[in-house]
Amino acid sequence: MKKFLLLFLGLVVLGLTACKQDDPTSTSTEELDKELTSLLEAANADGKAFFTMPGANDFDKIPQDPNNPLTTEKVELGKMLYHETALSIHSKKEITKGTYSCASCHFAQGGFAACKVQGVGDGGMGFGDTGEARDKSPIFSEADVDVQPVKTPSSMNDAYQTITLWNGALGGVDMNIGTESHWTAGTPLETNTMGFHGLETQAIAGIKVHRLGIDPTFIDTTEYKAMFDAAFPDVDMSERYTRKYAGLAIAAYERTLLSNEAPFQKWLKDDVNAMSKTEKEGAILFFGKAGCVQCHTGPALNSMTFYAYGMNDLNMMPGVYRPDAQSDANLGRGGFTQKTEDMFKFKTPQLYNLADSPHYGHGSSFNTLRDVVEYKNTGLPQNDKVIPAQLAAAFKSLNLSTLEVTQLTEFLKTGLKDDNLMRYTPSQLPSGNCFPNNDPLSKLEMGCN
Repeated sequence: MKKFLLLFLGLVVLGLTACKQDDPTSTSTEELDKELTSLLEAANADGKAFFTMPGANDFDKIPQDPNNPLTTEKVELGKMLYHETALSIHSKKEITKGTYSCASCHFAQGGFAACKVQGVGDGGMGFGDTGEARDKSPIFSEADVDVQPVKTPSSMNDAYQTITLWNGALGGVDMNIGTESHWTAGTPLETNTMGFHGLETQAIAGIKVHRLGIDPTFIDTTEYKAMFDAAFPDVDMSERYTRKYAGLAIAAYERTLLSNEAPFQKWLKDDVNAMSKTEKEGAILFFGKAGCVQCHTGPALNSMTFYAYGMNDLNMMPGVYRPDAQSDANLGRGGFTQKTEDMFKFKTPQLYNLADSPHYGHGSSFNTLRDVVEYKNTGLPQNDKVIPAQLAAAFKSLNLSTLEVTQLTEFLKTGLKDDNLMRYTPSQLPSGNCFPNNDPLSKLEMGCN
């Protein structure tokens, strides 16, 4: 009787195994790897190599402005300046002097974006656990607090863009050649006349826009002087310690902020176990049926393209400061070029570490990645101000099933998430200040003395 039972159980297990093997919906991970590899080769002849990021120290492989070549010394200086709260010398109020930095709105814990619907620079206070608690200080009026009319973009993988901002307005190269009439004197756009790429232009302009500055006495009395000397040895000393060269150093550092340890990047380098089965299925949808790769391509999964997807503007969100329904920022590229064909079109963003900052779209109108995927899947605009004729041709129903939406979301959420971004932050600053914020509440919440 015992032998019979053992034989019966063995046959049952064998039968179940056979059923699993014969199940047409069950695909092995090896088959998924092959399918994904084929899709990448179909997207670009170089296949995996085309989508692979270099190491942060592989300067010869990182896209850069020929007028601002990367060096170890320049990147190290930029890393410090990017996080240096002591640069906030032009704050609106004396009490907030020395309390914020570039990283106040672009910090590692947030995927180098802000974890708020609207980033807050000067006039902000607090940090919370991951930057989600930063808000306007009660001593600041809404008119004085430093905020922007669109969602804070990420600084991740910025090396893969030639012009920056949601409307691509910064950068005196590439698509901005021919827009010189809009480089208004006395505005950040005047910085385009320097002829640098967008990242360099934005860093130089941003120092002034966000009330930061380079204090000669501070430079002379800290190790920053030696760092500037090492980074820019061929620049005359009368110009070396200025906003221009501080901006060039910051941009050099930002070019090295590469999410090259994300599971997808590891898989591209032949670690077949780096992604889960669900992530691989989502990647196959991304590069296949869903057609995401038509716009999101290259190592950063971005492109220098502008499209209208009918998303709501930031001023439509509750709790934002200085909401302005008439802002040119709501017109995207068209707000800069003033061309009809550019109206409501925003730059295609990079897609890594989106899960670190739970607000999506130029107007922060989505709170989860699944919301974004479902929005793209239905193809129905949420902003009735966007002229239908301007909507992207690709903005239509993708006909993804609920399971496929889950798979695609998982690829975006975890397959593209580099969990080790803190490697890009300093252990301490030359000033000794806390970062990314140095206000009392932030210091308390961050455990920084």
